[in-house]
Amino acid sequence: MKTEVINFFLQYIRNEKRCSEHTATAYGNDMLQFANYLATMYDFHHPQLADHRMIRSWVVSLVEQKLENRSVNRKIATLRSFYTFLLKKKVIEQDPMLKVTALKTPKTLPTFVRETEMDTLLDDIEFEEGFEGIRDKLILEFLYGTGVRLSELIALKEQDIDFYNRTIKVTGKRNKQRIIPFTNGLAALIETYRNAKNLEGLQQEYLLVTDKGNPTYPVLIQRVVKKYLSMVTSLTKKSPHVLRHSYATHLLNNGAELTAIKDLLGHSSLSATQIYTHNSFEKIKKIYEQAHPKA
Repeated sequence: MKTEVINFFLQYIRNEKRCSEHTATAYGNDMLQFANYLATMYDFHHPQLADHRMIRSWVVSLVEQKLENRSVNRKIATLRSFYTFLLKKKVIEQDPMLKVTALKTPKTLPTFVRETEMDTLLDDIEFEEGFEGIRDKLILEFLYGTGVRLSELIALKEQDIDFYNRTIKVTGKRNKQRIIPFTNGLAALIETYRNAKNLEGLQQEYLLVTDKGNPTYPVLIQRVVKKYLSMVTSLTKKSPHVLRHSYATHLLNNGAELTAIKDLLGHSSLSATQIYTHNSFEKIKKIYEQAHPKA
């Protein structure tokens, strides 16, 4: 039940805002849910003309469905983007979202693997022999050594790697590109992997491939990360994003500037990167409590 104006909005976020297809799909689902709610509860079929009372009513219904506050806030953010678009296109004159506030969410620190655990994983753990074992180790080394997102790793092509300058070109959110340096050790592992890939006859423009020569996919990467992180850490969450958090936290703990970490991670603002300072502060607090005689 997508109205014409919702379709225009989705075209806008795809073509002008350059959001990923995943984000556009999420926006589309949110708008469809909202339109269905208006039709069911109010017999109202013009979401562009909904007022703040209708929107608040929808938010309340989501809370009553036991949806997490974080998930509700994402849907609220979708509506903010929708009505901002309508204002920009002069479809409406007033923004109904001005009277709608986001729900409070608990602050959670990024989960990360300790440096000693990562050393054990990458230096001491035995990986399977052959192509798949080399590829699996490369997946872990790449995620931890560059801090790339899961989607960025899957999309990485061989031509994006500059061995001379030891850098990779990554295409992130909204098609923004950034350059990330990598170590000599990672360069050597990439070369070993590429040789194994060629021996298997797996010609593919994407760097990481399956044993059939197809591009890798999210579940494969997630399965590899979970399998090997389980060998070195008792963390509940064992995902590719945990390795991204570990990359950023370890850089900060070892003296990297926050602005540099922001650029390496591809964050659009420094506020998104500042969450890692909380982990560092927690580490400082523990050192203080252990070392200060009055602590």
